[in-house]
Amino acid sequence: MAESPRIRSVEWGRMEVDGLEPGKDFKLWPGGGRPWDWGESGTRHQPGILPGDVAELLDRGATVVVLSRGMELRLGVDPATLDLLRERGITVHQAETTEAVRRYNELAATEPVGGLFHSTC
Repeated sequence: MAESPRIRSVEWGRMEVDGLEPGKDFKLWPGGGRPWDWGESGTRHQPGILPGDVAELLDRGATVVVLSRGMELRLGVDPATLDLLRERGITVHQAETTEAVRRYNELAATEPVGGLFHSTC
């Protein structure tokens, strides 16, 4: 099983992830990750994280998903996203960004975890 990359640090507007250039928002999965471009699926703070945002994580083998809601919890999660994850039998954790990073890193030690991380509001 490929390990999910560890998040080394997070602060407002900046994250450092093993094997990736520093950036603002990330999609991470077992074996890799990349910057998270909200424009790819039309993501906005409301309704929030869309099914298209999590699809890549599932396609790359995540069986647990951590959704970061932003440093001030302003990023929502579209109910259709939660429905998709539930239908696929995926365990989901939602949290403020620093808590989401902590939980993700904890899970990465033992689970094929994926995550979406938003480092601002």
